[in-house]
Amino acid sequence: QVELVESGGGTVQAGDSLRLSCAASGRTSSIYLMGWFRQAPGKEREYVSSITWNGGTTSYVDPVKGRLTISRDRTSYTMYLQINILKPEDTAVYYCTGWRLGSDQYNNWGRGTQVTVSP
Repeated sequence: QVELVESGGGTVQAGDSLRLSCAASGRTSSIYLMGWFRQAPGKEREYVSSITWNGGTTSYVDPVKGRLTISRDRTSYTMYLQINILKPEDTAVYYCTGWRLGSDQYNNWGRGTQVTVSP
């Protein structure tokens, strides 16, 4: 089992930046890919970005390209999401998730970190 803990959320103003972190522990050797999802109030959880753990290949949903950067530190098993030029529509709970080797879906989820952007 892989445990994931997010941090770095908060209340900021439009135009500010934040860096979210996700610390992985447990069976980290089984991680193939990690990602970020977010859930805004009244909306379904949506994919934001992901990164392959070994190769570092990244992917982003189109609306956030150019403002978000996903990265990982393989030595500390920590993943990051840098969000620049925050907008009120970025307000959401951001979840970290992991995909195990050999799996066909995301297997583990963190509890989320709240990001609130005021106009």
